[in-house]
Amino acid sequence: MAAITFQCLPFDQLSLRQLYDLLALRIDVFIVEQNCPFHDADGKDFYAWHCLGYDNDGALVAYTRLFDLNLSFEGFTSIGRVATSDKVRGQGAGRQLMTYSIEQCEKLFGPQPIKIGAQQYLLKFYESFGFKSTGEDYLEDGIPHTIMIREA
Repeated sequence: MAAITFQCLPFDQLSLRQLYDLLALRIDVFIVEQNCPFHDADGKDFYAWHCLGYDNDGALVAYTRLFDLNLSFEGFTSIGRVATSDKVRGQGAGRQLMTYSIEQCEKLFGPQPIKIGAQQYLLKFYESFGFKSTGEDYLEDGIPHTIMIREA
């Protein structure tokens, strides 16, 4: 299992280095690896809490952003931009990241249902954390997604 150290910060407490690292990881995963040009800087980062996971070498290898109730989805908190570096995939990093992110949602926002837009190939992964598909499927930047909800 990959050794990852996590922290969760609001936008205004991110260092310039942390901001650079999280943007670089998101670009690597969502734009380069998935060959999907899209406007990642969507204006929502200012309102999010940013979960950062670092390996023993100090490299950012795991990331999510968290939203309080009603900021991303009406009536829900949310976890988004779930990303792990290819150097830690298959080592439990995604599982550690989601466990930490769910814990942080509950700590920061209280016991609220969490709504996500999951890439369809990851449905079973998210189901293992208690998320259930709503059956609401959609294409985002040409990639099939499904809305999933985890009850409080």
